[in-house]
Amino acid sequence: MLKIGTVVTLLLVTSVLYSQNDSIISQTTTKDTIKQSEYVKQLGNGYFPTKYFNFDLRYLIKYNQYEAVRTGLGGITNEAFSKKIRLNSYVVYGFRDHRFKYSFGGGLKLLEKTNTWINASYTDDLQESGSSVFLTDKRLFQLFEPRLLNISLFHKNTTRAVSIEHQFAPNIQSEAQLALSYIVPTYDYIYNLNGNSYTNFHISTFKMSFHWSPFSDFELSKNRHKETKDKYPKFTFQYTKSIKNLSKGDFNFSKFDFRAIQQIAYHNDALSEITVVSGIANGETPLTHLYNTNPNNINKSTIMQRFSVAGINSFETMFFNEFFSDRFTTIQFKHYFKPLNISVRFKPQLVLISRYAIGDIKNKDRHQNITFNSLNKGYTESGFEINKLLFGFGLSFTYRYGAYYLPDIGDNVAFKFTFNLTL
Repeated sequence: MLKIGTVVTLLLVTSVLYSQNDSIISQTTTKDTIKQSEYVKQLGNGYFPTKYFNFDLRYLIKYNQYEAVRTGLGGITNEAFSKKIRLNSYVVYGFRDHRFKYSFGGGLKLLEKTNTWINASYTDDLQESGSSVFLTDKRLFQLFEPRLLNISLFHKNTTRAVSIEHQFAPNIQSEAQLALSYIVPTYDYIYNLNGNSYTNFHISTFKMSFHWSPFSDFELSKNRHKETKDKYPKFTFQYTKSIKNLSKGDFNFSKFDFRAIQQIAYHNDALSEITVVSGIANGETPLTHLYNTNPNNINKSTIMQRFSVAGINSFETMFFNEFFSDRFTTIQFKHYFKPLNISVRFKPQLVLISRYAIGDIKNKDRHQNITFNSLNKGYTESGFEINKLLFGFGLSFTYRYGAYYLPDIGDNVAFKFTFNLTL
């Protein structure tokens, strides 16, 4: 017979073991949940994570009017590989132009607290003519990019670049870049300057970009500031200077770009968003580096032939290559109504949209073998979206009116899919 003291001792030991076991199970479950959450977050950002290398889903497959199907592989090393060094690369192939495009580069972290990196890269790829990208923009991943399906005006861009990223304050991100590029338009284009005709050219640029989130909340975690609450408005500024005779640079020009985004949330889960984008280019600026103001209407004769997928912040009734400007401003307003709670899986949402663009261009005669208009009369379109009707798809209707209204009423209408999918 066991003594009472022995029994009590055994019970206590057993209780402790069960308690420890429950704690271990709880900790394991928590760790698994964190891992799953991080995995989903990586997928949402467009990465398929592995132990040392995260594959970039943006390069798997795309389609555009010049390359047709474009497919390849790419990615970047993660912190398990190194917290101080990162390597990135991609290789893609276009089935219509029968050409490989590629990029490789790397970065070295100089300071942890200010997230300061020095980067270098070499890229041989295509770029949309008239597009403008902010260096400090956060990575944007879409399962597919709607505008890309219809873009036809690309230029070949072979670029060597070095850059420095630095966080001046928790709410101020910056990046400076020196880039040496060789540009070859894929379309019949001549830039005529002072009696010289350029069908390809070298451009050497210095860029400085700042992203300012004055009202967002940040906290210091693992010696690094992280944004904990996203608040508006947000502002982005970028200055570009092209320097003639720097490493064969052909032109002198400068550009200043600005963007402001404001969101107003209402107590009933509705949301209003206003986006203002503006840019000005001065000097000897070829078409490749002007502004196209983000059109998204393919040049086909009927509404249904133009039926495609609406972009996020694009002008849906503006035809591709219809306008180019060396100075412009766009204002976009969206109002998201509260989603209709019809069922757990079916929650469509109505969005009202209105867009306005104004711009102008000097020395239009320098751009030869291409026809386009000026935006100096002001461009307007309005419409609505009904999003998330089925598997993330919805419908969009937009109408063009005002100074650039077209004689055929059908040419002023854009009827398209929308696509919204959140992981």
